[in-house]
Amino acid sequence: MAAEYKTLEIERRGHLAIISMNRPAKLNALSFELINDLHSCFSSMCYDYRSRVIIFRGAGRAFCAGADLQQLNEGSFAGEAAETTDEMGPVQFHYHKVQSVLGEIILKMRRCPQPIIGAIKGHAVGGGFSLALACDVRIAAESARMNAGYIRIGLSGCDMGSSYFLPRIIGFSRAAEYLYTGRVLDAATADRFGLVSKVVPDDKLDSAALELADEMLQNSPFGLRMTKEAYNLNVDAPSLESAVNIENRNQSLLSFTQDHREGGAAMFQKRKVIYHDK
Repeated sequence: MAAEYKTLEIERRGHLAIISMNRPAKLNALSFELINDLHSCFSSMCYDYRSRVIIFRGAGRAFCAGADLQQLNEGSFAGEAAETTDEMGPVQFHYHKVQSVLGEIILKMRRCPQPIIGAIKGHAVGGGFSLALACDVRIAAESARMNAGYIRIGLSGCDMGSSYFLPRIIGFSRAAEYLYTGRVLDAATADRFGLVSKVVPDDKLDSAALELADEMLQNSPFGLRMTKEAYNLNVDAPSLESAVNIENRNQSLLSFTQDHREGGAAMFQKRKVIYHDK
């Protein structure tokens, strides 16, 4: 990834990409610059087949404390809004544009062919909660605190995919309770509800995420990508038959790959498998 970002740090470790939101003094709150950087970054990741797994985290003591409300209220898009002929006024247009960009980040995260491991520490509230929900897997530090904070500032509790992801993860009744109240989920409750895969001490969070990423990287690159694709499609599969047909297609395609032959040979020869994404 050639792009450089002012509010993100991208670290590469072989085929692993570690994406860190980097506004620690602001608890990684979503400024316009961070919103644009995330938008651009995940656009790039959609076509970056060198990276096979992503760890998504926040620098400092928080994952993401939601929107940078002070900056958003100042309206950095005010100049563009004033030039538009849209029936909405400048302020309304400004928020509509920001909202559209925020929502697109979530869509791009799900379009990424790489599994995304969310390493959640400290606050993951409002927009930060939605970013966490959009990850494939979430590992929480003991300090993690999550909520649909948007409803507590006069907005809807349903934002950036929260009403899509949360019911599917923790169930409809529990999701409704937390979306309607904005109540905070601590790490232990999130673990009990199945919102996170595990809870670890804060100083073990990065190593736990790296360990999981390494385990995923042991599998064939194409197989991993196709697994995420099928997982995305079958979350909303209209029927069992449709889900099985997607799985059949994937297995048929993968059975013709060199990596499938290599995987089988390595198993029978009791040696380490070497995949080439072919």
